Amino acid sequence: MSATDKKPADHILVGYDGSRHAERALEFAVGEAVRRGTGLHLLCGVPWPPSASAGLGLSPAEHKERERITRQLLGEAAERARKLADQDLDVVTTVSRDPAAEALVRRGRTAALTVVGTRGHGGFAGLLLGSVSQRVAAHTETPLAVVRGDAEPAGAPRGTVLVGVETNTETAAVRYGFQEAARRDARLLVLHAWSYPPLTATWTTPESLRRREEIEEARKAAEAVPRYAVAPVRDEFPEVRVSTDHECRPAPAVLVARTKSADAVVVTVHRHLHPLGRRLGPAAHALLHHAHCPVILIPAR
Repeated sequence: MSATDKKPADHILVGYDGSRHAERALEFAVGEAVRRGTGLHLLCGVPWPPSASAGLGLSPAEHKERERITRQLLGEAAERARKLADQDLDVVTTVSRDPAAEALVRRGRTAALTVVGTRGHGGFAGLLLGSVSQRVAAHTETPLAVVRGDAEPAGAPRGTVLVGVETNTETAAVRYGFQEAARRDARLLVLHAWSYPPLTATWTTPESLRRREEIEEARKAAEAVPRYAVAPVRDEFPEVRVSTDHECRPAPAVLVARTKSADAVVVTVHRHLHPLGRRLGPAAHALLHHAHCPVILIPAR
């Protein structure tokens, strides 16, 4: 195991390949490192085919030249990161011989946060979520931030960190939201979306009245979910202004719409087995494709 693998969680790890999406990820990662007072680790996984003979892959000389160019690219990115920080920032760069997703998942185990863009140089123009970011999201064991390269450019802070909760037991995501809000001096909004139909005032038959009572009970339960989710953590962060809300619409649509007024959205990521590999839950999937702010995924335990 290398010295980098043993490094404690006192740094932000960012996947970088020089693409526009990677530049946005770098900007976000620098901001996180500055707010936390940590170092920054730039990593580029092997972006070229392995050396091979008989005309397959790259020749040894081509392989060496591609690695040299990549190291130069990372060095230039490190300088940009230091300028963006506008303060002393410890920046480490690594060119990994492992595929990018594999390297990011492994090295992310010792990082406070891993940051990736939605798509790198290898992505197709119409592909919203690149293979590297999708694989990291499906396998990460620690917090992951995915920064959409085609979302709105970073501007003045919106002053809100959004946490989406499905149940009142998602304490890790709520705690992370409090921490992020405290670092940003922002307010925290904890939101729960539910899918029961809204009440209809014209229901008058006994059956419809019973249905009305059931829906009212469901509404009260939905309203309680974010309040109960906040309760175990709230006293740890007395300085954070926190509010809770619920909305009767499908969670993916609700969360994507609410990201328009958030600096970051935090959700618990649930991975499901699928014949083609792990798949994310619908809310996380929708956010990674359509959110208007960086998405922070907290792996479900």
